[in-house]
Amino acid sequence: MNDKKIKKKNLVKKSQNISKWYNEVVSRAKLVDQSEVKGAMIMRANSFEIWEQIKKVLDGWFKDYGVRNYYFPMLIPHYLLEKEKEHLKGFSPELAVVTHAGGKDLKEPYVLRPTSETIIYKTFADWIESYRDLPFLINQWCNIVRWEKRTYPFLRTSEFLWQEGHTAHKTKEQAKNMTLRALKWYEKIYKDYLAISSYVGIKSEQEKFAGAKKTYSIEIVVPNGKALQAATSHNLGDNFSKVFNINFLDKKGKKNHPFQTSWGLSTRSIGGLILVHGDDAGLIIPPKIAPNQVVIITVPCKDKKDQERVEKYSKEIMAELEKNNFRVILDSDNNHGFGFKINNWELKGIPLRLEIGANEVKNKKLTLARRDNFKKQEVERDQLINEVTSKLEMIQNNLLKKSQDIRNNMTIEVDDYEEFKKIAQGSKKFIRAFWCGNKKCENNIKHETKFSTRVLEIDQLDKKEKGKCIYCGRKADHKWLFAQSY
Repeated sequence: MNDKKIKKKNLVKKSQNISKWYNEVVSRAKLVDQSEVKGAMIMRANSFEIWEQIKKVLDGWFKDYGVRNYYFPMLIPHYLLEKEKEHLKGFSPELAVVTHAGGKDLKEPYVLRPTSETIIYKTFADWIESYRDLPFLINQWCNIVRWEKRTYPFLRTSEFLWQEGHTAHKTKEQAKNMTLRALKWYEKIYKDYLAISSYVGIKSEQEKFAGAKKTYSIEIVVPNGKALQAATSHNLGDNFSKVFNINFLDKKGKKNHPFQTSWGLSTRSIGGLILVHGDDAGLIIPPKIAPNQVVIITVPCKDKKDQERVEKYSKEIMAELEKNNFRVILDSDNNHGFGFKINNWELKGIPLRLEIGANEVKNKKLTLARRDNFKKQEVERDQLINEVTSKLEMIQNNLLKKSQDIRNNMTIEVDDYEEFKKIAQGSKKFIRAFWCGNKKCENNIKHETKFSTRVLEIDQLDKKEKGKCIYCGRKADHKWLFAQSY
């Protein structure tokens, strides 16, 4: 089959209009559909199965560490949010409030879960009594409602899926270690599975989670230079345990407040995957997280017997791949042309394609096509498993390398505020610059450029440099990352 004759997908080019490209990909790759609820998406099987793969990996890590899954109601009494004033203030603009139910006005309104600290910690007060109950490690997989003004599928929606871990510990040090452990899980899932190289660090006081002592974040560099906050881990200290009267008796019988953490990753991770890896042909899913790692496509034959042999050979190949624990799908639908089928699976991002026609059956060979670089290769039948294993590993590594290149190429060191503003107004990038830590400078930079502090990189936390704040010129000890966020 001459690939030049294959009909193009007619997607807008990613480099020309990434927003329009993104919306076309999530629709045409059948990742989402519109719902009747403002800003809420319907996740179709093609995206939900990616989420299931992410969930499977993370859930395994959590359970290996002793974190157990719970489920709490999504309706939270409003008075619980009022107990922690900073927490309520941080979420107030996004709250969806239920005031009427069962045909009557409610005496006490409920909030649709924007996050679960308050309802979970009200229960922690009943469950935690002694030092023997600690550490207390739980997680829940659930939906979240935050009434966003502007929405984008996966990136920012009124309802989304996530996991939220909540833990309680005897000491500050144990809580700090748990916060960093969760952060490492998130860094690993992005690097080793989603093939995304991120920035990992601590948020500024102003950008931290409402009610936390410290917030750590995973920040993804999108090819247009914008930032995507991809996961967060919060050291809550004893802020919530004091408010919700969570206590434990130590070995001496003394009453203490435990130190707590919370941490979460959502379906926004799928949006990051699309933005970082997708190309002008559509989605590219890294093999380790792909629901289907290999798609087998049959080439239509004019001769009926040849077609039967192709079908039989394809099913044998599929069975062999599945026996070796590859996730495989077979497309033997010949109601569509061969070119259409190639376009369809490229659009959906399946990492590796096997093409099987009469020639492949006759010669006991297969044609392999990589989704990441479109390179094709003919391989011997008896080398199938070795070649598929090798190609999937190459694709995974290549996608990570491309992500690392994007991150590095889209980050620039700046020490002059005029240059900072030019970058912010033009072709956007991540900017690494000295900042004094003053909230007023941070606010002014954000007001004037729309760039906010993203993180102080974690490997720079204990290091001090000598510099001047990019905005006010006063002494600054650290370079922070700035960017415009989604």
